[in-house]
This record gives sequence, C-alpha cells and structure tokens, in this order.
Amino acid sequence: MAKLPTVLSVDDLSIAELCAARIDGELMLVDEAWAPVDEPDLPSLRAAAVALRAPRTLVIERRSAAWVHGALPAPPALAQFCVPRTARVAVVSAPRLVVREVAIEPDEIIEYRRARCTTPVRTGFDLLRDPAESDVEVESIVTALCADDPGLHADLSHRIDGATRMPHRGLALRRFDRVEAMLAHDRLQGRRGVSRR
Repeated sequence: MAKLPTVLSVDDLSIAELCAARIDGELMLVDEAWAPVDEPDLPSLRAAAVALRAPRTLVIERRSAAWVHGALPAPPALAQFCVPRTARVAVVSAPRLVVREVAIEPDEIIEYRRARCTTPVRTGFDLLRDPAESDVEVESIVTALCADDPGLHADLSHRIDGATRMPHRGLALRRFDRVEAMLAHDRLQGRRGVSRR
C-alpha cells in the first residue's frame, strides 16, 4: 500500500474516510487539512496544511505565517499568501484566500518540503507595517514571535532600520517601540519571578 502524505485532504481520501479516522482517534484537523494524531506539531506541518489552499508557487505570509511560526493559537480564517513580483505567476483568487504581489528576497522565504513561508523576520516586518491590521493584535503577534526566538528582536530591529524608504515606516516604528516595551516588561517579570524563589 502506498504511504499517505503527512497532511491529508479530500484529494487523498473521501470526507467520510477522513471523518471516520478522526472519530477513531487516528487523525486530527490542522487548519483545513488532516494529519495523524502522532505527527509532531511543527512549523512544517502547519505550513503544509495552509499550503493545501493554494498553488506551491505562493508563499504563506503575515497572519498565516505567524500561525505557522507558532505566534497564533489558530490559523486565520482567511489564509494570506504572497507571490514575488519577479515570479511569472498569475495571482489566483479563491474563497478564504488572499494573495498579494510583493518585493521579497529569496532569503526571506523558508522552503519546507510541501510549502513556502516567510521567515519570522519577514513575517514580523510585514505585520508591523500593515495599516489594515489592528495595533494591539499586531503588537501581540510580533511580541509572541520575538518571545519564542531571542535573536529575532535584534534581527527585526535591523530589518526595520535598513528599510528607510518603506511605506508606513512611522507606523512600523511606533508598533515596534511598543513591542520592545512589552518584551522588556516580560523579561523584567521573568527576573522578578526567579528572584522570589
């Protein structure tokens, strides 16, 4: 028997078979996909699940990428993808999917086996300068990204400082200042917790 992919969809098995396997405790839902219950919850698994919504040429970005990197507890209902401006790809439209064309460097993309996703630095950078997003939510997501990766804060600061002609620079700087304050507060709270023991 052929080995099934790690992430399944109705292209692999019927919805009845997928639901029966879930009821039997063999599969779990991951975004709009299905995965074996013993499959580790890694960024590559989450990326593969989101990527089932779009062609492989697209790159998972912004909130969807934040979920892939573990900064959100659940995937956004509207999956967010981008396509490099240099790519010769027609931008697709599909329900529950948003695609935008962006200037992006190859080193800002993580290549998973079944998906492509913006790096944590590019994810934070894009969210910080997105005027359509709420300040509070963006700052919370970027703080969560930085909390999981100690070097990310410095990398993100360097990325913002180097982008002197980017749209919405002032917005990104104000949001990043508040992220830095939240991270400093969290570090201080952590130190206090240690000193009391």
